[in-house]
Amino acid sequence: MKFFYSDTFNLPLPAGHRFPGAKYTMLRERLLGDGVLRAEQLERSEPASTDDLLRAHDKDYLARFESGSLGREAMRRIGFPWSRHLVRRVRATVGGAIGAARAALNDGISGQLAGGTHHAHRDFGSGYCVYNDQAVAALRALSSGWVQRVAIIDLDVHQGDGSAAILTGNPDVFVFSMHGEKNFPFRKCTSDLDVALPDATDDAAYLDALEEHLPSVFAFRPDLVLYQAGVDPLREDRLGRLALTYAGLKARDEMVLRACLLQGVPVSMALGGGYCDPIGASVEAYANTYRAAKSVYRF
Repeated sequence: MKFFYSDTFNLPLPAGHRFPGAKYTMLRERLLGDGVLRAEQLERSEPASTDDLLRAHDKDYLARFESGSLGREAMRRIGFPWSRHLVRRVRATVGGAIGAARAALNDGISGQLAGGTHHAHRDFGSGYCVYNDQAVAALRALSSGWVQRVAIIDLDVHQGDGSAAILTGNPDVFVFSMHGEKNFPFRKCTSDLDVALPDATDDAAYLDALEEHLPSVFAFRPDLVLYQAGVDPLREDRLGRLALTYAGLKARDEMVLRACLLQGVPVSMALGGGYCDPIGASVEAYANTYRAAKSVYRF
């Protein structure tokens, strides 16, 4: 089984920036150090092609971002300073999503140690998301004839508004988002299934809601699931506002992955969220997602 990484393109961020860019390297080192993954199971993400990016994104937006000519307000909305390094990194993230989707179809499960950039819309970026990796991967899988139906299970604490805007209405895609009701983005888009949770939702209430709504995903009969396993529902997350524990998040991941295995649907994982201070708490939650995957799939 193969999993993809792109932390060789760590972002050059100014001191004090709120985005914890080092977490991806920390995760890769943790997974290897703890024996969750072996070095031969990791593959460096190849950059997405322009043709693939244009499946989900506007040509003018793509050209302006990659040339560095997006306006100040557009870059402020994304949340990163522009650099050529950023261009390479976001292309690699999307390429990792495509590679992981293809690998999942071969092996039953795959994923990347990044991604989940679900706030990127067709013609603008937002919330640390430039390109929408899962939207691009879904549309590539469909257009290439790898699959006929794709489902996105988005359990980041923030609604996947970009995924909803790009994909909802496509009869071959089902987008399920379970997120914090009062959290970012404050103008939500409509997914195929949205479940909004109140602040301070705990493990039991969260897992009950997931168990209730998860069957709707499989009623769609997807050939591939793209799982956005955001860890920001964690109680300690600075931007989360929910109250899940490590055990609750791991039980969430196991519920999703066991359902995919039971239904015989390949699944590709992406990691979203993760804003604990210190960031090691988020890295631990990310690692638990892979521990859950290993326990379910026994790779």
